[in-house]
Amino acid sequence: MADEVWLVRHGETEWSRDGRHTSTTDLPLTDEGRRVAESLHDRLDDDAFALVLTSPRQRARETARLAGHGDAEVDDDLAEWDYGDLEGRTSEQIRETYPGWTIWQGPVPGGEDSGQISARLDRVVARCRSARGRVLLFGHGHSLRALAARWLDLPVSDGRHLRLDTATVSVLGWEHETPVVLSWNS
Repeated sequence: MADEVWLVRHGETEWSRDGRHTSTTDLPLTDEGRRVAESLHDRLDDDAFALVLTSPRQRARETARLAGHGDAEVDDDLAEWDYGDLEGRTSEQIRETYPGWTIWQGPVPGGEDSGQISARLDRVVARCRSARGRVLLFGHGHSLRALAARWLDLPVSDGRHLRLDTATVSVLGWEHETPVVLSWNS
């Protein structure tokens, strides 16, 4: 069983900076995003992780590389929530069509619903729980928040309670046999 699961959200991209929902669009990090990702290197001791996984998107893979984990294994299940037809739009733009919209409640036309993202992230959680030692994951804002909810045996919609900024580190773990959040968004 994994001792701890460390979550790292990718560094800043142009769209994350501008509040545009980014899933399948494969954007590079900004100069600031690269600088901050490099600063994660000292916090993420290379020898301390039994398993290191990354989303297939270049923004997550580049963050992993700059943070000293260029050999991270790509896991497609760590990709960001698929926003479908809402890709590239801000929440404000989406709410012009769907008043009060959030990713947590949908709708997500042409994208993933909460059941689909839950099934995908449950596979990652199972993989983490079966690892021996610490696990390190490089991913995205909404999918890592949803993953944390699933780690806690909660519905993905409860990820709405967990703000996650770019290039931050969060840690999931255990208190006895109960899955818990050890630190968040640091």
